[in-house]
Amino acid sequence: MTLALELASRLATLPLACVRREFPNKLDHVLAGPNDAKRPRELHPAFYGCFDWHSAVHGHWTLAKLLARFPSLPEAAEIRTTLDDTLSAENLAVEVAYLADRPSFERPYGWAWLLALASELRGTRWSAAVEPLADAIAARLAAFLPKQTYPIRTGVHANTAFALGLALDYARAVGDRELEHAVVARALAYYRDDADDAAAREPSGEDFLSPALVEADLMRRVLAPAELAPWLHRFLPRIPPSLLAPAIVSDRSDPKLAHLDGLNLSRAWCMRAIARALPAHDPLRAELAAAAAAHATAGLAHVATGDYAGEHWLATFAVYLLTTEAP
Repeated sequence: MTLALELASRLATLPLACVRREFPNKLDHVLAGPNDAKRPRELHPAFYGCFDWHSAVHGHWTLAKLLARFPSLPEAAEIRTTLDDTLSAENLAVEVAYLADRPSFERPYGWAWLLALASELRGTRWSAAVEPLADAIAARLAAFLPKQTYPIRTGVHANTAFALGLALDYARAVGDRELEHAVVARALAYYRDDADDAAAREPSGEDFLSPALVEADLMRRVLAPAELAPWLHRFLPRIPPSLLAPAIVSDRSDPKLAHLDGLNLSRAWCMRAIARALPAHDPLRAELAAAAAAHATAGLAHVATGDYAGEHWLATFAVYLLTTEAP
């Protein structure tokens, strides 16, 4: 699971092809009146591309991550020009105002990726423009979490555990203690007492996240090392074949069925991270590591499909898998 320059270059072409592609576009936009019917680029001058807002956000994260990892990337100049164009202070001010008017917009998935983007851009010339939006989202998330009595355990965008994992990484990177404490407190309240073979019911037909594995991946960030293995063995007393085997994608032109390619990639990074966090003698380490490798192989083979249904977002999952270090 390594990322070389040639592969990084191929992956960079996918978000470059869509972060400034306005259509097709799936807006999550509540109309308060007739004057609210506007084009995506008017509503979201920074994040109007890649079919939907959250994909545009994590498409920018992908470009920033690849640029940081490979400053001599053949696409480096184009990436810088693109980020200069989309991530201007003026564009981000419109995004901040939009969130102020619609406080639950893109909660939690888009919020989580925006925080990841802000963290990745630290120390770059684009950081200052993105920071006000990140600050607004971090404050909203910290305020919202005590109100959310129950976690959402789906395998798609609304999943609570996945968003909390990215938010916790951001909070620790930037030193946001309020957000860190809020995330840790809710993670423990939601998941500490879970003891169920939840993965036996996976996957669902349009998952791109494993509810069981993103929960475990969050808890390996939250629990002390000595606590993680006992918790994991209670939570997953057995790992069923349906979780160890890569998901089958029957039609990559169908945007919902194509989610399963993303599931294979996200399962891979979760299993890898969980395995590395377990004690060396834990029998789950080898099992999870082998399954992670199988899922990575299956998922990486289909990132560039020739169909926009997958290509507008799968590069992010591939880059996250190949660049994110786990303990």
